[in-house]
Amino acid sequence: MKAFNQIAIPHEDIREGRLTMDIFAADLWQVVKGTAPRDYQDPDVFFRKTHITKGLKNILEVAESRLKGRGGDAVIQLHTPFGGGKTHTLIALYHKAKEWGANVVVFEGTNFDAKETRIWEELERQLTGKVEITKGNTSPGKEKLIKILSENAPVLILIDELLEYVTKAAGVRVGDSNLASQTYAFIQELTEAVSALGNTMLVLTLPSSNLEQYDEYAEIALNRLQRIVGRTERIYTPVSDDDIVHVVIKRLFSKIDREEAKKIVDDFVDYIENEGILSKEEATHYREKFLESYPFKPEVIEILYKRWGSFPSFQRTRGVLRLLSLVIYDMLDKGVPFIRLGDFDLSNEEIRRELIKHIGNQWDSIIYSDITSEESGAKKVDRNLGSAYIPYKLGTVVATTIFMTSFSGRGERGITMKELKLYASLPIFPTSVIDTVLASLREKLFYLSDEDLYFLTQPNLNKIILNFEDNISMEELYEEEFKLLENYISDKPKFKVFIHPKFPREIPDDTNLKLLIMKSGNVEREFVEKCGENPRIYKNTLIFLCPEEDYRRNFQRAIRRYLALKGIREKKMDELTQLQREEVKKKFKDIKNLLYSELRYFYRKILLPTRDGFKVVDLGHPHPASKRKLDNVVYEELKSEGEILEKISPVIIKDNYLKDRDYLEIKKLYDSFLKIPGNPRIASKEGFIESIKKGVKEGIFGYGKLIDGEIEVITIGETPDVQLSDDEIIIKPELCIKEEKIEEKKGEKLPEKHSTKDVEKSIQKVEHSPTVKVEEKVEEDKYRNITLKLKIPPEPEKILIIPRIVKYLTGKFKNCEIEVTIKAKDGEISKAEYENAIVEALKQYNIPIDKK
Repeated sequence: MKAFNQIAIPHEDIREGRLTMDIFAADLWQVVKGTAPRDYQDPDVFFRKTHITKGLKNILEVAESRLKGRGGDAVIQLHTPFGGGKTHTLIALYHKAKEWGANVVVFEGTNFDAKETRIWEELERQLTGKVEITKGNTSPGKEKLIKILSENAPVLILIDELLEYVTKAAGVRVGDSNLASQTYAFIQELTEAVSALGNTMLVLTLPSSNLEQYDEYAEIALNRLQRIVGRTERIYTPVSDDDIVHVVIKRLFSKIDREEAKKIVDDFVDYIENEGILSKEEATHYREKFLESYPFKPEVIEILYKRWGSFPSFQRTRGVLRLLSLVIYDMLDKGVPFIRLGDFDLSNEEIRRELIKHIGNQWDSIIYSDITSEESGAKKVDRNLGSAYIPYKLGTVVATTIFMTSFSGRGERGITMKELKLYASLPIFPTSVIDTVLASLREKLFYLSDEDLYFLTQPNLNKIILNFEDNISMEELYEEEFKLLENYISDKPKFKVFIHPKFPREIPDDTNLKLLIMKSGNVEREFVEKCGENPRIYKNTLIFLCPEEDYRRNFQRAIRRYLALKGIREKKMDELTQLQREEVKKKFKDIKNLLYSELRYFYRKILLPTRDGFKVVDLGHPHPASKRKLDNVVYEELKSEGEILEKISPVIIKDNYLKDRDYLEIKKLYDSFLKIPGNPRIASKEGFIESIKKGVKEGIFGYGKLIDGEIEVITIGETPDVQLSDDEIIIKPELCIKEEKIEEKKGEKLPEKHSTKDVEKSIQKVEHSPTVKVEEKVEEDKYRNITLKLKIPPEPEKILIIPRIVKYLTGKFKNCEIEVTIKAKDGEISKAEYENAIVEALKQYNIPIDKK
């Protein structure tokens, strides 16, 4: 059979190896300036190498009709994926509009600085050579645009990369607004102006994918632009999936002898049909596709365009052209009748780089180890198949074919045995040889999956792990989760801890603080309101720690992996190689260390009962070096948030609870912290009593008893003996006269403001009062500026208090600056370690170092 390059003649630049990659990177603005490569600048060369798809033909016909005043769509949006023929279409429109005698305005958003260029001024400049009517930072309005366009008609306006320009314009202030808002207004005015004229047309492009290079604002901007142009636009797709083969062939080959090509195709399809790989119907369809794609096998373009093209970095049509041009040049002297996936020479640096950049540099060593080095498994199979097959390098061809089908941006990978035979076979040997080749490769390759036909970055051990994971039941997962929770609860917790309670009756109704670790992310209100059949009294003692449901799959995946590796260690280690055993040990250690972090990521949502629902407190991300018990994490977080008080400031008691009344019953105050959802939680009865004693001793309030409705002052300025009995009260200091009894007229009741009922109401009213430090609460004693200089031991648990303090202060002060001084002595570190471990880490977060 003839060599492919005798039948399909590549373009001169490909034959001569002039493969600078910019030849496939169309740039509209370069065409406007006259600096583009000849393939794009010269209209004759451009259209000679361009396959006019049905979509492109339709767009050109609509544009010609519109510009010649015969009607048609005034506003067109080109809808293409990344690398899907958008710029090529704009260049085609540019050349044709010039041919039709129309004025062309081109605005390419990546080439203009939004601080210097206004899109409406650029439009006037390109049409008239000056800027007069539209000059200024605000959009000129529809009437001015109609005037400019009508005086210069016919006009074709091509706007490319508008989203990038708008994104940049958002950073340019215009009065109380910004340039982006003015650009939105201009686009709306422009679409209306163009629609009002008969021989003017606007063609613009907006991305349909790959917004990774933009920020969140860009997505908002894109939606807004789509709404603006959506009222008047028609969407056209210049290149469909069915067009790609024709586009590629036209761009890469100057001519093809179709009669000779048909002989090659017929010979192969007859062979593959006779081998039983394809049915008669399948063979007919494959023949048609092969005739269109020749000299490439149909799967070559299909795999590159659909699978590799699904990577965001692979620019679909352009990416296919770049890669195939390299392959064609590499194959010119090989004498092969057609080009297969297996013919891609992965030892060729340029070809390999074009692939590696989309999948990661880690594949370099894998390709070398399994396919390209002389000692690779593929090369060993080449040599061991027998002298009759050595010229065909079938080990390399089959391994390369599997490699080329192992990737997709959407996760699709691998091929079937039937496809492998179809893709890799030649008519000069039976397809059964591929079975022999694959069997040998399975014995020799290190990174070929044990189960399917695709490559992995990890050795075959991953398959063993996967098998173990598949056999782990949901019951086993739950049991391990429960054990994990038990392991991370303190021996002497500050709460009573209940793991995954099912019913409210399981939770006692007492004064102890209780941590309920719930199985799901939602808490039924019945847990707060009920204890069995009875109403719950001490509602404010309940604290719920709930899982973050969005992270459940990740958490269960980590447990599943842990159990799988544990199973392999117990049941499978004897069957593994030494390297695999070491890998199992390492992976097991890593996942075991990771489990705490995964547990903390999952169980991170605290729900605190309030009167109407729940307050949510997020525990955030765990410190990498921390392995604190869950109950301690919850306790410290709530303590730092002021939700748990070990003691309560006597000044706060006075200001929040004793204000505007003469006395307050101590036990009722204590009960309010236990019963009323939304109040702070007192860590212990003893802490509360100490706070009362301190207030009395410091003279902030007095201590006494309520006997038969009368206040009896017992002491102030001394430490009282507080028992939390029903008759104990705290009293306004001005009513306390030491050693004297305050009496009322015999038979006269206390004023209503002293009544027990009123006191209970007052306690309820302050359930949402903020818990703050004395200096922050008392009006005459506020801090306007705070500077803290701290000496902290380098212990992770103590260092963690700093972010909490910062979070609290940034909520109170508009300006909060942090300066950190770290002094390290009695040791040493190399300059390289200093640069890599410290300086580089700080650079990643843009944190400057004042001095070393």
